[in-house]
Amino acid sequence: MRHQIGINALLGLALGLSALASLSARAADIAAGKEKAELCVGCHGEAGISQTENIPSLAGEPDQFVQWQLVFFRAGSRRNEQMQPIVEQINNDDIRNLGAYFASLTPPRASAPDDNPDLSKKGAQAAVGRRCASCHTDSFAGTKAVARLAGQREEYLIKALHDYKSGVRSGGGMAAMAEVAYPLSEEEITALAHYLAHL
Repeated sequence: MRHQIGINALLGLALGLSALASLSARAADIAAGKEKAELCVGCHGEAGISQTENIPSLAGEPDQFVQWQLVFFRAGSRRNEQMQPIVEQINNDDIRNLGAYFASLTPPRASAPDDNPDLSKKGAQAAVGRRCASCHTDSFAGTKAVARLAGQREEYLIKALHDYKSGVRSGGGMAAMAEVAYPLSEEEITALAHYLAHL
């Protein structure tokens, strides 16, 4: 299974690189990205802040991260029933513009105070133990093609970690995330998600 995950990750990376390489060098148009993002509002929320269970907020996600995920969805190396009809409607300019638009938005903040600081403390320890900050940055704001985790929906973070752990999720970062997620216990997954969602 691990060998297959590695092959899928390499295939996804190759497809993504070829698709991103084909994007023209013109500057992104944030206004055009906002207009195209009307396709995204139903699931990802107004201003990119999701109100829907298991759907991530996109506000404040790094530009390249959003672009990579759209490329992976469009290429079929990352699959999601709700995303497939959307990515069939976007071209390379749209991908560039959507990345710039979502990156320009104010990131989500925890909507309620941390109701379980002990769980957050365990999550912070798990984050240090798994060296999450080495890719996602010390503030967990993400960078370049690496996701922002701070303030993300808690149940979505749990889902994403389960998907990486089981090998269901492929695309950018798959190999690194599979290595991190595979040994995580359920308690660690819950604690990490709680901690990151309340940053």
